[in-house]
Amino acid sequence: MLTLGTDLGDTAFSRRQFLSIGGLGLSGLTWADLLRQQAQANTRQRPKSVILVFLAGGMSHIDTYDMKPHAPVEFRGDLSPMRTNVPGIDICELLPQQARMMDKFALVRDLQFHNELPNDHDPHEVFTGLPPKARRPSVGAIVSKLRSQPSDILPTYISLVQRDLTRLGDPESPRYAGLAHRPFRPTGAELPNMEIRVAPERMQDRVHLLNRFDDLRRDLDRRGEMAGMDEFNRRALAMLTSPIIRDALDIDKEPVAVRQRYGSDDAIVRPTFNSALTWPASQFLRARRLVEAGVPFVTVSCGSWDHHGVLSNGPGCGIFERLRNELPLYDQSLCALVDDLQQRGLANDVAVVVWGEMGRTPRINRQEGRDHWQDSGFVLLAGGGLRTGQVIGATDRHASRPRGNPHTAQHIFATLYHHLGIDPTLTLTDFTGRPQFLLDDREPIRELL
Repeated sequence: MLTLGTDLGDTAFSRRQFLSIGGLGLSGLTWADLLRQQAQANTRQRPKSVILVFLAGGMSHIDTYDMKPHAPVEFRGDLSPMRTNVPGIDICELLPQQARMMDKFALVRDLQFHNELPNDHDPHEVFTGLPPKARRPSVGAIVSKLRSQPSDILPTYISLVQRDLTRLGDPESPRYAGLAHRPFRPTGAELPNMEIRVAPERMQDRVHLLNRFDDLRRDLDRRGEMAGMDEFNRRALAMLTSPIIRDALDIDKEPVAVRQRYGSDDAIVRPTFNSALTWPASQFLRARRLVEAGVPFVTVSCGSWDHHGVLSNGPGCGIFERLRNELPLYDQSLCALVDDLQQRGLANDVAVVVWGEMGRTPRINRQEGRDHWQDSGFVLLAGGGLRTGQVIGATDRHASRPRGNPHTAQHIFATLYHHLGIDPTLTLTDFTGRPQFLLDDREPIRELL
């Protein structure tokens, strides 16, 4: 449904833009119709997609995917490893569902991050592949720019991230990819507002709307930002008035048994820095519905993994108490997503990438927590036709640093570009008029391909 501000008086579309919309959003094509058309078009290759799961705060690698059970207790902590269904790969005992289907995952244990400030929760590498000083577009925006077509019914980049990243410079920004390619964000309070609050006849009354349009001359906008805004708003209006996007986001259309597999949104995650948080199980299911409908790039955030300990987080918030609370929720939602994609025949077409913006210090601090650590971390991948059931890379005996040459976020995105059929040697022109490669280091992880 269409809610842009409190009523249509808050819209800001150009005359050209609205005329170009025509009846696109009012065609009546539903999400089910779209899936039926895709199923019938069996001669056409299904488009590839990515779901990026952001573990905000930085999940501890040494307590989950790179455990060191023979290290001194001040390093190894309170949790124990468990065997998985892949011989030689052990992960945390609190991830039993992943352990049973580890053959569906690939684990990179030698990931290294490069934030300028070690104590800053800057997730630019997670979303762009490069630190913030590089000022690159988010990968989702690049995918949108390279994959968008004028006839697209659905957005090419949807962000379900429920955390405010703008204070960190908004790592999901399109920058010089263009404002038309910023993520569509149907999150938070916007979800229940996606309803048509005006009659279709009024939507068709172009004269009524044309009288309200901004007449500011776009030919004076040398950077094309207003034209980009026009295009983004044109798409947003078409999406909001189409039942497809609303249907794709409406998890009530799923059987109860499917929703239950993903977990409950009512599950409480312990408060961090005095702010309450619930587990966003439904966002994993929405992500699956969106890629199933053909959205190429979807981002999700979950949990609060900044586990410094009781001094920072309050009584009962030591890292191991927090992990005992959060890891089972994470395990359930992630495995439901990967299993669901597999059962629906989407595993080869949809790649899932799971990571945070850093690892945690190998040594436990005096507050029963772990602090920020950029020198070592992990990324978990599934689907996408990647070679799963393996571990790539290793760290030293305390999980402090990688052995040999580490992998970086750029290697991960180069691998995902390969899955998407995008050549990372392509360039986009930045705001200064200089061509910029999609990535500076364009080598994918060969073991995954």
